[in-house]
Amino acid sequence: MFRYLTARVISWIGSSITLVALPVLLYQRTGSAALSGLLAALEAVPYLLLGLPAGALADRWDRRRTLVLTSWTSALLIASIPVAAALGLLTTPQLFVVAAGSSASFVFFDAAAFGALPALVGREGIAKATSTLMTLSTLVTLIGPALAGVLIAVTGAPHAMSLDALSYAAAALLLSRLPLPPPPPAQARNLRAEIGDGIRYIRNHPMINSLTFLGIGNSLAEGAVLGLLVVVAVERFGLSSGDGRIGLLFAVAAAGAMLAGLSLPRLRHRFSTPAISLTGLASVGLLLIVWACTDRLLLALPILACWQAANTLVSLNGIVERQEQTPDDLQGRVNTTARMIAWGGQPAGAALAGTLAELTSAKTALLLVAATVLATLTLPPARRLAEQRQPVEPHK
Repeated sequence: MFRYLTARVISWIGSSITLVALPVLLYQRTGSAALSGLLAALEAVPYLLLGLPAGALADRWDRRRTLVLTSWTSALLIASIPVAAALGLLTTPQLFVVAAGSSASFVFFDAAAFGALPALVGREGIAKATSTLMTLSTLVTLIGPALAGVLIAVTGAPHAMSLDALSYAAAALLLSRLPLPPPPPAQARNLRAEIGDGIRYIRNHPMINSLTFLGIGNSLAEGAVLGLLVVVAVERFGLSSGDGRIGLLFAVAAAGAMLAGLSLPRLRHRFSTPAISLTGLASVGLLLIVWACTDRLLLALPILACWQAANTLVSLNGIVERQEQTPDDLQGRVNTTARMIAWGGQPAGAALAGTLAELTSAKTALLLVAATVLATLTLPPARRLAEQRQPVEPHK
């Protein structure tokens, strides 16, 4: 487990640099809000296209090999940007190809990781291991983006991304030594039928069904905010595209995510799953309105942190409930399928907000997204979830 944790932390540190560097690099080259939104959308689209087969295939393949190969693939893709920049060959289309390609690689990594974790810690250790991973992840994303902003300001975005490529390579070497069992014996299996098993489980489970589809509105807001974060920093807060304070925005968002991760166990002890998700999603919409109307950086930072806390709370609450309710043999398929569906709003939110910002303003785009998020609370999935409240017996 130590090697797995170390590999994930190293990879997260590198990814926190690219999280800031890639949109900064794109905006420096194009100055386009629409293209910034499109970049965020392309980073989410692969999960929509590949989530279903990846979940089923990950149950067939050697998980250790899948984790290693996908890490090396991401390393090579990210490394192509500083190499191309050094040779004077970097183009804007390459940035989109790298964003989509590394995201596609992550889909298969994620699917294999869902099965690898129980194999490493046992079913009784999943909750503790997941909590540890989330804590380490949020710690990295709390510090990493702020440091990335400084690194980008000093060395430039392409050179900063070299560290991400090296982090993926180091993670691949560590993951290659994980004590994971071999895959099950090869046998003729119907991929479509296996995918269907995961879809049917989500469809037939009332709680997971409602939480999954409610997550679309939540990811819609996430796509809009992240897709326009650099645009808002430049156009509303008056920062230059190379200003190190842009990384501070990402760091503050990470602080909000950490707050949500630390708060969730206590909230689940006191309140029901529906109450947490419905209240959280309402907060996402309302805080997004406040964020859209704020034009001072110091005031915007705590608002962004609170918004990210609410957004992450809705997401994590759904993930934990899904992990607790799903049988072992369906974990990979159900989790990748549910995440694919819930994340469907992220590329839509990023693309929609980017296009609207280009035609009108970032403020108008964010306000329209906020109205859409709040409208999802009136839809049947939200109403069904509200009917499943458990005020007398909350989570133990």
